[in-house]
Amino acid sequence: MHAFICTACGTQYPPSQTPPAQCPICEDERQYVPQTGQSWTTQEKLALGHQNAWLEYEPGILGIATRPRFAIGQRAVLLLTDHGNVLWDCISMLDAATVTLIKALGGIQAMAISHPHFHTSMTDWSRAFDVPVHIHADNRDWIMRSDAKIELWEGETLELLPDVTLIRGGGHFPGSSMLHWSKGAGGRGLLCASDTAFVVPDQKHVSFMWSYPNLVPLSAREVKAIADALAPFEFDMMLGNFFESVIRTGAKQAVERSVARYLSAIGAAGPH
Repeated sequence: MHAFICTACGTQYPPSQTPPAQCPICEDERQYVPQTGQSWTTQEKLALGHQNAWLEYEPGILGIATRPRFAIGQRAVLLLTDHGNVLWDCISMLDAATVTLIKALGGIQAMAISHPHFHTSMTDWSRAFDVPVHIHADNRDWIMRSDAKIELWEGETLELLPDVTLIRGGGHFPGSSMLHWSKGAGGRGLLCASDTAFVVPDQKHVSFMWSYPNLVPLSAREVKAIADALAPFEFDMMLGNFFESVIRTGAKQAVERSVARYLSAIGAAGPH
């Protein structure tokens, strides 16, 4: 049996003799089913034509993404903190080279996923490094491959490790989460926002969507809630969900400007 992986979104399903009949992640309006229909692969097939590429943003902040681009093009982040290594978000492909490299860096002490488009092969990753994976309970219905290592967290924040906090922002999904590392980026503070707050190409602003591929925006109420969730946290650097999605400095001010710009564009009041 194979744990089949959707080639459109990268989500892995429980082992079976034949591929699933459908992918609920793609059938949801926040994603889409390709015009050519649903297709499937496996870890073994992926490894034949792909490899994982690494990008060091700053010391202790490493991006990992599969090349050639696969599925949505997701990028995971490995954070080397004083209290252990954290894998933020996940990608579908996990090969022997990636396992060897991460173990040489000290392994993984904690995993957390922002939202269902990054669930991907999280069970393979959590088993390979013998570490629990944290997912907000509001996203439990989107877990396609259940496992004992999945830990659901509730509420608005969770201290994952000392200096590392998960923040529920909501919006894109009810349990969409962000990660704040207070000592990250040389002590300036790092926010990993995935696409709860999407870093746009100018790398000076973010934006907000309920569905990115289908261009369905968030309401003013939801955007204000994201702004309020981030207000207590200081951060100078920010990562989105792709290699190029980065604001290297002035990130908190960029988020504040972007919230005001977004609310103005939809004819709503300011964030407070």
